[in-house]
Amino acid sequence: MRYDLVIFDNDGVLVDSEPLSNRLLAGYLTELGHPTTYEDSLRDYMGAAMHRVHDVVRERTGQRLPDDFDDTFHARVFAAFRAELEPVEGAVDVLKALADAGTPYCVASSGSHERIRVGHRKTGLDAWFPEEIVFSAEDVGRGKPAPDLFLHAARRMGVAPGKCVVVEDSRLGVQAAVAAGMDVYGFTAMTPEDRLTGAKGFFRTMEELPAILGM
Repeated sequence: MRYDLVIFDNDGVLVDSEPLSNRLLAGYLTELGHPTTYEDSLRDYMGAAMHRVHDVVRERTGQRLPDDFDDTFHARVFAAFRAELEPVEGAVDVLKALADAGTPYCVASSGSHERIRVGHRKTGLDAWFPEEIVFSAEDVGRGKPAPDLFLHAARRMGVAPGKCVVVEDSRLGVQAAVAAGMDVYGFTAMTPEDRLTGAKGFFRTMEELPAILGM
């Protein structure tokens, strides 16, 4: 099937940020007295908006995270991004193939607009993603696994949900795409297939994606 719009998740799909951000998140939560391993962070928070971190900690412990939690965490993440972040291998080739085919694309990320911009500038992906095709959980009331962000992106791009395909690497993201009525393909470089239930198919390297998208 040919799609009228390809919606990319950002972290872990376009930029190789999940190892960095989840290592830092696990460390910061542990500092604050909420012991969290890297694997715990991947399981519980990968692909989620920041409000999920607050919600999970409060549900599990009855405690609230500090008021400056988000600012402190983002400062650490942005510093790591500026020093270490790289694009996901093969992502630029996929974007070039889409551009050559005239297939519209955009990004819909649980991260803030600032986080997306910092990562794209460091990796050079800002050349492929002008501001008008960048959508963040900040733009909607509920982040993934709610469908709001993907529906917002489709609406802004002028494409019906059933004509969109989502490229995701997180359980919450796949759930959001399914809830939005969109096909979704799971990127398994970091996430096992059994954690991406609901995906229409799976791929492990970006080289496989153009064929999956019918290009």
